[in-house]
Amino acid sequence: MASVRVMSLVRRALPDDAEEVLRLRQVMIDSVFSGGSSATDWHIESLPVLRERLADPDGDFAAFVVDHPDRPGALAALVAGTLEYRIGKASNPRGRVGHVFSVATDPDARRRGYARACMAELLEWFREREVGQVDLTASAEAEPLYESLGFARTGDPFMRLML
Repeated sequence: MASVRVMSLVRRALPDDAEEVLRLRQVMIDSVFSGGSSATDWHIESLPVLRERLADPDGDFAAFVVDHPDRPGALAALVAGTLEYRIGKASNPRGRVGHVFSVATDPDARRRGYARACMAELLEWFREREVGQVDLTASAEAEPLYESLGFARTGDPFMRLML
């Protein structure tokens, strides 16, 4: 019954949440890329774009959040995802692919089921859009959560080019 209560706390992020969304994204970045730069000057440039994306309820980007129970105006958890099109294949004929990123919970709000509840809402958002495949990159700490939601490790190689 507790999970039902937690899920009812999840809501779609709005443009007014943009600064808190960026703060939680930074929490995720700092925890995944320890030892790296935790500079936040990029937030200024990112903020107007994020607000615009959060204002589009029919777009290909969604963020689901839980308000912090102890700090009014703050967020406790965040899950964000995007939808993209790739030419179909046997396992995903429609070619709709979801990507999950920026799964973050404020350190003082962890172990309350917030990330799981936000993930459930994002996965439902993908299902409503007939997404056939959802990808994410999992930290070792988060892998059990994703496995419990049905995700499995793949053997796909991952490469990146920064433009």
